[in-house]
Formats: sequence, structure tokens, C-alpha cells
Amino acid sequence: MIGGRREGGLMRKASQSVVKSRILIAVAIGISIGCLFAFLYPHGFLSFYSPAFHSQVLSSKCESSHRLNELKAEYAAELEKNEELRQLVKELTEKVRLAEQKKDHAQKQVEALGKWRKAGPSGTVKGLRTNPTVIPDEPVNPRLAVILEAVAVRRELIVALANWNVKESLEIWFTNIKRVGITNYLVVALDDKITEFCKSNNVPVFTRDANDGIASIGRTGNNHAVSGLKFHILREFLQLGYSVLLSDIDIVYLQNPFDYLYRDSDVESMTDGHDNMTAYGFDDVFDEPAMGWARYAHTMRIWVFNSGFFYIRPTIPSIELLDRVAGRLAKEPKSWDQAVFNEELFFPSHLGYEGLHAARRTMDFYLFMNSKVLFKTVRKDDRLSKLKPVIVHVNYHPNKLQRMKAVVEFYVDGNRDALKPFPDGSEWEW
Repeated sequence: MIGGRREGGLMRKASQSVVKSRILIAVAIGISIGCLFAFLYPHGFLSFYSPAFHSQVLSSKCESSHRLNELKAEYAAELEKNEELRQLVKELTEKVRLAEQKKDHAQKQVEALGKWRKAGPSGTVKGLRTNPTVIPDEPVNPRLAVILEAVAVRRELIVALANWNVKESLEIWFTNIKRVGITNYLVVALDDKITEFCKSNNVPVFTRDANDGIASIGRTGNNHAVSGLKFHILREFLQLGYSVLLSDIDIVYLQNPFDYLYRDSDVESMTDGHDNMTAYGFDDVFDEPAMGWARYAHTMRIWVFNSGFFYIRPTIPSIELLDRVAGRLAKEPKSWDQAVFNEELFFPSHLGYEGLHAARRTMDFYLFMNSKVLFKTVRKDDRLSKLKPVIVHVNYHPNKLQRMKAVVEFYVDGNRDALKPFPDGSEWEW
């Protein structure tokens, strides 16, 4: 009995304890819910539907919109700063690139000159012949870079400048280029008419910007003025990393010239010479009897390179040559561009003057033929007249168009009498 009472008492105590626990849990839950509502609705639950609440919401939205505008303005300012930094980085990168380029060029020069190696046996030592090319710099002219990428073959091409004054000669020029099968050529149009003329004949053409000072000279200048422009224009081609075969318009193409280039020099040019001595150089003895025993003085002579047809590689000396010639022509407007071109190429360093350190090569004058060689020698020689040159440049004669047509008749059409009516020089003889 005693055991039964004890068990009943324990059960009553346990039941009371459970009830108390439930009450405490309910109170705790109520307090928690009250805190939550107090946090979510500090102005009372029913105030959610009140005008004051909506006013507060609208005010909050206005503040958010204002803050959003501030953030947008800050973002735009940061973008502008970022663009300025990007431009600064670009300029600094360009300076570093140029410095590394000069360093690399100087290093190759030093290595080629033998500082880091011993000289070999007699007859085996050779100096630097081929200078390294520059690193392409596409930002110089992005529009031209796109055209060159499409036109050039192995990063080289023929380039000619033309305005409407030479339209008929230009047509003979590109007609024969096409006939030979040359695809890597480009006309730099100096006026809108030539641009349209080239496009209508499927000729690759590049037109400079209308507000370009160089283009304005090309539209109104004479032949000498246009000829001088090429030294300005070619610089961009070289900076973009392309080798250029510069061509005047009074040239007839009979073979592909790229098959006959050596590409071992900065400048590879045709000559105005007409035989081995005048083309490649000779010892010219000057006689001064008043000097007695020393009356004979030996001099070196060579006829000039033709600045209307030369191959130029994208090297530092090549670009320096263009800068020198362009600079002098700007200061000496009456100077002939071909004379200045040769003086800068050949004059040695001396007191007060630093010569150009450029490698040069003279082209074979029978392959790259000037009109003096053709009309004075070749057409009269049965053996030489059967050989086909690579090009014929009508540079020695003023009646260019007629002689260009005769050259095509002689070499392309096979008319062996086509050249006979013309005199050796510029005076007609009937």
C-alpha cells in the first residue's frame, strides 16, 4: 500500500511539472512573436495600411533613386579615370616597346660586329648585311593595317602613288601587273577620281583622309611634288612592318619582281646607270696637269639609284632614310627628291655630319631596265632584245605614255618593230 501511494504522488508531481514547462514554453513563444512584430512593425501592425506608412515608403524610394543617381555619377567618373589610366599605360607601353626595340637592335648590331665571338679564318669574316626589322606598330594607322593584311603577300607589296593627272599611265601600269599575275599591289590614291577609277577596275586602293595635309598636296601638286610625298607615306607602311616595292606609274611590268629580289639590304634599288661601270661603280681618274707628278687623282663614281623604283625593308636605317629625305625636302622645296635620296644613302660621315648606316644593293640593270638602256642599247642588239626584263621604267623620256604602249607591243604582243619609231633620246627623228 505504501508503495502504491508513493507511485501516485510521483505521477502527480510529474504531471504538474509538464504543465509548468508547457506554460513557460507558451510564454516564451509569445514573447518571441511579440519581439518579431515589434521589429517588423515598429509603428504598429495596423500602421502598415496607414497613409503615414506609404509616405515613408515613397520617401525611401526617393532616397534610393537619388542614391542610385549618385552611384551612376561615381561610376561614370571612375570610368573616365580608368580610360585616362588606360591611355597612360598605352603610352608607357609604347615607350617601353621602343626602348626594347632599340636595345634589341643595338644588341644584334654588337653581336654581328663580333664583340661576343672571335674572328674566323681569313676570307670567312662578313659584316652585318641584313638589319633586323622593326616591331609592327598597328596603332599608327589601323585603317591601313587592315588593308595591308588583306593585300600583302609574306608582308611585302608593290605601292604606287597616283592622282588623276596620270590616269592613262596608271591603267597601263595595273593592267600589266594583273597580266603577270601579281596580286600584292596597292595604289595610294591622291584624289577621289583615282579612288573611284581604281575601285571600278578592281584595283586595291587606299585613300588618305581628306583633311590630311599630305593628301592635299597630292591632289594639287605636280609630278615632283607628288614624288616627294612618297617618303612621308612610306613611313607608315614600314612602321606597320611591311616591306615595300615602291613603284612609279611610268613602269611596265613584264615579270613578277618579287621573284628577283635578294632582300639582304635595307634598300634594293634599280639604277639610272646604263652599263656595268655606271650601274655598279668605277674608278674615275681626274687629270690635273698643274699638279705635275701627282696630276692623276683617283675618284669613285656610281650613277644614282632611281627613287622611282626601289625595295625597302622595315628596318630602323630604312625609316631613318625616309625621315632624312622628307625632312630635307621640307626645308629645301626646290631640291630634287632623287638627288636628296642618293645623298642621304651614300654620303659618308664626316666633320659635322653623320652618315646613314644602311645596307644598299643595286638591281641588275638588264632585269630592272631603265628606258635609256632599252632605247639606246637593248633594242639594237639581237641577243639582248630577245631577253625579257622584269620591268621597264620609262624614266629617261618625256613621252612616257607612247613609249609604255610601245614596250607592251614589243614584249607582250611580239611586234618587233614597235620600238623603232622612237629616237634614243627625247627628240623625235623621222
